[in-house]
Amino acid sequence: MAHILVTGGAGFIGSNFVYHWLERHPEDHVVVLDLLTYAGNEENLNQAITSNRCTLIQGNIGDESLVAGLLRQDSIGLIVNFAAESHVDRSISGPDVFIETNVLGTHSLLKAAKSVWLDEADFKRGHRFHHVSTDEVYGTLSPEEPAFTEVHQYQPNSPYSASKAASDHLVRAYHHTYGLNVTTSNCSNNYGPFHFPEKLIPLCLTNALLGKPLPVYGEGRNIRDWLFVKDHCEGIQAVIEKGAAGETYNIGGCNEWSNIDLVTLICQLLDRKFQDDPSLAVRYPQCAGALGRKCSESITFVKDRAGHDFRYAIDMSKIESELGFKSKTTFEVGLGITIDWYLENEKWWRTLLDRHGS
Repeated sequence: MAHILVTGGAGFIGSNFVYHWLERHPEDHVVVLDLLTYAGNEENLNQAITSNRCTLIQGNIGDESLVAGLLRQDSIGLIVNFAAESHVDRSISGPDVFIETNVLGTHSLLKAAKSVWLDEADFKRGHRFHHVSTDEVYGTLSPEEPAFTEVHQYQPNSPYSASKAASDHLVRAYHHTYGLNVTTSNCSNNYGPFHFPEKLIPLCLTNALLGKPLPVYGEGRNIRDWLFVKDHCEGIQAVIEKGAAGETYNIGGCNEWSNIDLVTLICQLLDRKFQDDPSLAVRYPQCAGALGRKCSESITFVKDRAGHDFRYAIDMSKIESELGFKSKTTFEVGLGITIDWYLENEKWWRTLLDRHGS
C-alpha cells in the first residue's frame, strides 16, 4: 500500500481528486491535510473516510514540522498540493491571507519535502511534488489573442493570481536549485460536484432555486474556459504519472463561454428540469421555474469587479501531444451532471449557505 498526501483535499477540486485517485488506485491510502477554513468541508470526504482509505488531518500547510512528520510517518513519496485561497473577490478585499497561504504555505510545503526527501539519507522511495495552479497567472487575453501556452509570460492582475504566480515560481526554483522532483499544472475554471456556492455556477444554481437574483458582473461579456472537475482530475493524474520533472502542463476544457451566455444556459437547463419534474416546484416554490417564469428573468447585472480580467483560454497542445490527455466531457453533459448533483445534495449546499450567512 502506498500513501499519498493531498493538501487542501477537503475543498472542491481536492475532494474530487481524492475520490478519483482512490478509484484509480484501489490499494492506496490518501492522507488529507486541510485547515478546514470556510471552503474546506469535512463532509466532502465522508465516503472516503468511512471506507478507511482516507485520513483527514486538520492542519496548516504552513506547519513545516507537521508536514515533515506526515511524510516520515507513512513514507509518503507524493504530495499533491491543492491548498490555496482561491476567490478573486476575497483577495481584493483581504489579500493578506492569500499571501500567507498561497506563497508562504507553499514554501513551507516545499521546505518540508526537501528536508525529508532530499536531506534525510534514510528516505528510500522516489518522490514527486505536484503543484496545482491556475490559468489566471498568465493575465488576460483579448478576444483575438491565441490561448495561453506554458511559455506565456506571467502577468497576474489580482492579489489571488499574483500569489499563485509566486507559488509557481517557488516550485520551479526548488526543482532547479535543489533537484526536487516537481510538476505544475495550470488549469482553467473548474465546475462540478462539491463546488463552493460562492463561485459563479453554483451561485447561480442555488440562487435560482431559492428565487434570488443571479448576479453577473458588468455586461457579462467576460470569457472563461470551463473544465469539468473530473476531467481535471484525470489530467492531474496524467501529469503525476507521466509528466517530466520540472515541467508545467496546462489543463483546460477548450470550452470558452461568456459569463452571460453561461448563466443563460444554466437558466435554460433549470427551466427544462422544472418542466420535466413537477416535484421540483414543490421543493423550490420560490424558483422562477415553479412560478411559470423563466429563470433568466432573475439575471441582474452588478458593478464590475475591480481589475476584472476579460478572457482566459487554455492551449492544451502540450499535454495532448506529450501525455495523451484530452478533456472528454462536453459542457452540456457536465452542467447536467452538476445540476443533478446540486438537486440531489440540497442539504449539503443549504448547510453551507446557513453556516456562512449567504
